[in-house]
Amino acid sequence: MINKDEFLSLCNVTEEDLNCSNIEWSDLEKIAEEYEKLDKVLHNISKDFIDEYLYDTDKAGIHSYRYRVKDTGHLLEKIIRKKRENSEKFEDMDHTNFYKFVTDLIGIRVFFLYREDWIHFHKYITGVFENNPDIYVLDRLEDFDDNTDHYYIAERPKVYKRSGDTRIYDAKEIDIIAGGVYRSLHYIIKYKGYYIEIQGRTLFEEGWSEIDHDIVYPYYKDDEMLTDFSKLLNRLSGMADEMSSYFRRMKQIKAEENSEDL
Repeated sequence: MINKDEFLSLCNVTEEDLNCSNIEWSDLEKIAEEYEKLDKVLHNISKDFIDEYLYDTDKAGIHSYRYRVKDTGHLLEKIIRKKRENSEKFEDMDHTNFYKFVTDLIGIRVFFLYREDWIHFHKYITGVFENNPDIYVLDRLEDFDDNTDHYYIAERPKVYKRSGDTRIYDAKEIDIIAGGVYRSLHYIIKYKGYYIEIQGRTLFEEGWSEIDHDIVYPYYKDDEMLTDFSKLLNRLSGMADEMSSYFRRMKQIKAEENSEDL
């Protein structure tokens, strides 16, 4: 059983945060208990998804991938945070249906060597899964499909991009969210009864993101010094991506010049 004091300390959650979320600790304990029963199921689903769709990286149009099943403490922290931010949307969430509200219990990240390679994975994933806007999930309870054999894209794909990014993410069926500090594609897939969140980014972006999540997000977002250092590292990773693309273009130009000399 998860210990309240240890959880509050580890996840940097205060009693005030808990009270403002309008959820009792006893209800969170029930969610934790039910969630831990799913651990093996979710890991097996993750492996099945990877074996079927991502193991052949060339076919998927990616450099590599990794996956994780959400930690119990992180799940509870997210529930508290989401209920504080949007109490109405998450009002009916409890230990019997939390998996219908939380779309990243299973998280998979796919990586690209060059940022413009995202389009290959985008075409692949929207081709192997049904992508029908008419069945996108809006109401977490009413729109949940209980058919575990129905695999489909459950939300409109979206991309977060930095201010000043070139138009590399232009695609009519994807929402573009600009002005942030990181660049990442997001897909929500309904697979074997649960949602899987797929994030796509470059290897350099992943390096920054891992450090940011380890030090800043989500527990120290208000720390000015840590946030400033994270933004600096973010800019450096963006420059590395730009340089990588330039290297590739130079290689292509030289290859064309060499072929003309033959």
